[in-house]
Formats: sequence, structure tokens, C-alpha cells
Amino acid sequence: MNRRHATGRYGSAVIALHWLTVLLLIAVYALIELRGIYPRGSDAHAAMKTWHFVLGLTVLALLPLRLALRAADGAPPPIRPPLPVWQARLAGLVHLALYAFLLAMPLLGWFTLSALGKPVPFFGLELPALIAADDTLGHSLEGIHETIGTLGYWLIGLHAAAALFHHGWMRDNTLRRMLPRRG
Repeated sequence: MNRRHATGRYGSAVIALHWLTVLLLIAVYALIELRGIYPRGSDAHAAMKTWHFVLGLTVLALLPLRLALRAADGAPPPIRPPLPVWQARLAGLVHLALYAFLLAMPLLGWFTLSALGKPVPFFGLELPALIAADDTLGHSLEGIHETIGTLGYWLIGLHAAAALFHHGWMRDNTLRRMLPRRG
């Protein structure tokens, strides 16, 4: 994949990882939100939770690659027309918050499972516990994980709404910089 920015766009590797992360987050949220369609204790309910864990940890596993590519390539040339300073700063803060979210949520999930004394599955492997079992701490961490997960809906929604606003209203190249090339 071409990593270098061409014609004011992100490199193809950065674009691919961005959209792969989007698909993983959709799946992670869908799995945990829809697990209730199956009775608690059923194999299907348990499988949905397991895949929630696995795909969440996949987001964590991809994060260093995303950060390395971002550090190596930087951003493409500025948006045209240029953003007002306040918008550029807000965009930077939202991106920082998104990266923090992509790091914090899987780690919190891993800490939660560890504290609850549950296995931490990852594609047929069982990852080591990060902390000793402590039921009270586990339930506290689970609550924090759920709260940040709810905030994630808003953060991701803000990011998507801003991209659509720039594309549809401002008519700049903000969204086009991250879209895959048309064949």
C-alpha cells in the first residue's frame, strides 16, 4: 500500500487502517448492544461477548501501527480552504480524544476481565491478566468502561458529523482526504 500522501490525501495505508478501525468499532458496539437478543447464559450470548472482547483488543493491537504511520507520514497538505484557527484546534483535540479512546477502552476491558477473574480471549489465545482478581474493582472498572463507551458514541458521532458538515456544507476536502480512491 502507498503510505505517502498524494494530491492532498492521506496515504492508502492510513486510510485503510482508519476504515478498518471504523468497521471494528461498529462491530464492537453492535456485539455488546445486541447480545441481549439472546438469553443470558446461552452460547450465542457468550459468543457475542467473546467477539466483543476479541475485536476490541484488535483495535488496541492496530493502534501502535496507526500511531507509527501517523508519526512517519504526518498529515497531508492543509485543508482547502484553510480552517479557522479555532476549528483546527478543535479538530486536533477531537483526534487526540479519539486516540485516547482507542487506547483506553480496550485496556479498560482487559483490566475489567482481569479483575473479574475471567479469561481474556484473543483469537484462540488467552491473554494474561493485567491485575489480580478483585470483584469490587472489576465491577467498578466495568462501570467506567461502560460510561466511556457511552461517551464514545458522542465522540465518534461528533467526528463523523464534522466530516459530513465539512463535506456537505463547507465543501472543503476534509472528508475526501480520508476516502479510498475511486477505481
